[in-house]
Amino acid sequence: MRMTFAADNRRYASLNTEGLREHFLLSLFTAGVIDLVYTDTDRAVVGSAVPSQGPLQLASASELRAEYFCERRELGVLNIGGQGEISVDGRSFAMDHLDGLYISRGSREISFQSKSPDKPAAFYLLSYPAHTAYPTTHAKKADAEAVALGTAADANQRTIYKYIHPRGIKSCQLVMGFTELNVGNVWNTMPCHTHTRRSEIYLYFNLKPDARVIHLMGTPEETRHLVVADRQAVISPSWSIHSGAGMGAYTFCWGMGGENQAFEDMDPVAMTGLF
Repeated sequence: MRMTFAADNRRYASLNTEGLREHFLLSLFTAGVIDLVYTDTDRAVVGSAVPSQGPLQLASASELRAEYFCERRELGVLNIGGQGEISVDGRSFAMDHLDGLYISRGSREISFQSKSPDKPAAFYLLSYPAHTAYPTTHAKKADAEAVALGTAADANQRTIYKYIHPRGIKSCQLVMGFTELNVGNVWNTMPCHTHTRRSEIYLYFNLKPDARVIHLMGTPEETRHLVVADRQAVISPSWSIHSGAGMGAYTFCWGMGGENQAFEDMDPVAMTGLF
């Protein structure tokens, strides 16, 4: 497990491109391993599991000071690859592309595997501390709360699919789902917002190998940007905006943790206040 520490809302302005990428951008999805990053931003753990050769077992790490990974944590998973399977304490969950899984605090034995090594599953992992246990629950795209937003004229037609949230799968603090942009649309979350009561982490995927998303971050009065490739994640602290535009349509997984779980609890930023 690697550790990363996000710069605060003053120091980030002094960082160059390399510094911004070091503090806020994560490259994941190494074949054949479970890759985990512990960030001090709301004590989230971000990671990936790509079982290309055989099953992968999720273990604890010294940074957690826990007997097993979910001893005091809850875990959200989204499969952005081929078909796979997750085993949780002897229960097996078949995971199709874009299937999600909420894994309860107290789950001891967690493993990941692919149906075919030629098209391995690619499991995105997002975990936060948890104060109690809610049931481990499977999520499918067809069962998600879907919200269509945007217009073609503004190049931001998209659908938000909510998996883990107060009206869906119950959790302690994790809120998680994904957003798909319609073909021909490029903008997400603009006009933008912050939410000082929780942080957010974006994973961008379904990009072509040479495509990029320009992810906007920073305080509204002094924005910065990150150039993001397929299957890279961005840590967005509570003080930072988080929006972007790509070279074409893409998908991103959003996950939040912090003070509350109200999806609509946002502090909007007027375009006239964005610099």
